Amino acid sequence: MTVSQALERLAAYEKQAFAYNHASGVLYYDGATVAPKGSADVRADTLGELSRMSYILTTAPETVEMLQTLVQARDRLDPVTARKVSELWRDYEQTHRIPQEEFVAYQQLVSKADAVWHEAKERSDYALFEPYLQRIFDSCRRLAGCRQPEKDPYDAQLDQFERGLTRDTCDRFFAALRRDLVPLIEQVQAHADRVDDAPLHRDFPVAIQREFTDFVMGVMDIDRDHCIVGETEHPFTINFSRDDVRITTNYHADLVASSLYSVVHEGGHALYELHVGRELSRTCLGGGVSMAIHESQSRFYENIIGRSRAFCGIIYPWLREHFAPRLDDVSPEDFYRMINKAQPSLIRTEADELTYCLHIMVRYELERRMFAGELTAHDLPAEWNRLYKAYLGVDVPNDREGILQDSHWANGNIGYFPSYAIGSAYGAQYLRQMQKDFDVSAAVATGRLTQINRWLEEKIWKYGCMKDPTPLFESVCGPFDPTCYTAYLRDKFTEVYGL
Repeated sequence: MTVSQALERLAAYEKQAFAYNHASGVLYYDGATVAPKGSADVRADTLGELSRMSYILTTAPETVEMLQTLVQARDRLDPVTARKVSELWRDYEQTHRIPQEEFVAYQQLVSKADAVWHEAKERSDYALFEPYLQRIFDSCRRLAGCRQPEKDPYDAQLDQFERGLTRDTCDRFFAALRRDLVPLIEQVQAHADRVDDAPLHRDFPVAIQREFTDFVMGVMDIDRDHCIVGETEHPFTINFSRDDVRITTNYHADLVASSLYSVVHEGGHALYELHVGRELSRTCLGGGVSMAIHESQSRFYENIIGRSRAFCGIIYPWLREHFAPRLDDVSPEDFYRMINKAQPSLIRTEADELTYCLHIMVRYELERRMFAGELTAHDLPAEWNRLYKAYLGVDVPNDREGILQDSHWANGNIGYFPSYAIGSAYGAQYLRQMQKDFDVSAAVATGRLTQINRWLEEKIWKYGCMKDPTPLFESVCGPFDPTCYTAYLRDKFTEVYGL
């Protein structure tokens, strides 16, 4: 195969691979939002067949020949094509080591498991989900060993979400967070009565909350021609291309802040995907480079921007006017402090900025021990409850608010959770760098986040997968420094609670 022929084959390959991923993504989105309960099995079968077609395409002899030809000609390729070849070869190297039938069976398993998880959560009955979860952990362990047999299986699993991340790195990072944050959390808890967020738990009609979502997305400057909002049990974002990104949320009349911050969080993911370089769209480079980088965007918008005094100053007048008289007795300063109330809680997605990473540590410890064979799926609820008591001091009342609260494990996303904590820490360094270029609070106070978006587009978003995550982050912020994050939290909550 000549280089010219290989380049033609690459273009055809990318078009076909994109079509399979697009179809699979639409089916997943439908299953999580609007599809009837009884559709789970047929959808799982279809997703299985699509994964088979994708596997065959990835491992086909003509694909291998095409990649080998282009690898040998790498010095003659433009930077984008060279990066594509590198990423596709890595994907081939890991995929072809997995038996085809096991690859397909795994895709069918997680599709069915997701439907069972929804039912189990609705009933608060972990026993329904337990056998599926055991199979998912067993499968992930086997597949990780196939992909990267030279690595510890859990390190290989972490690598699927954050390239190069290991247990040792996570252990050091979480130990540093515990050392610096636990004393601060204890200080805040000693003065818990200084912030009362009861007014945020009044009845806020869902219909008006939906209007508020539209307002917030306008503030975030999200292109509504290419981004829609759906409703689901567990909010998520899915991108099919930079032209079609979908976010979801979940509304509760007595939790107005819950839907607000799920929209801001998912909106951060959406902004990243909507601004990947046009030349990378519909290719293997046309998306966020890793989950820690992705979560650094969503958590940055959710917390560092979304819970800032300037952002609260933008959304408070809308809330007070449209939900009148529910917030008539709440001042702008009261509202800011309510939004930043910190207290140990049960639900990760509703956790405050200060205690959030403790929720991640619980999940990380359980995943690590499951992969090591120290626990089975049967053990997980009791261990979950024990760790929540030990780490956060709260008693877990039921499976729905405990082991079943997240959809990640049902979707096979074991090893994802550490990305939330690392991404949260990255955000503090973005803020530090951004402040060197412009007044961030003043930019937010304009009522549109356009200037912030442009900065992140130039520094992060436009590159898609052109750079590995660590070099990308370091090109913007220098070496990762978790103390920047803990200092940010210490300064913020010392001020909020008057410590």
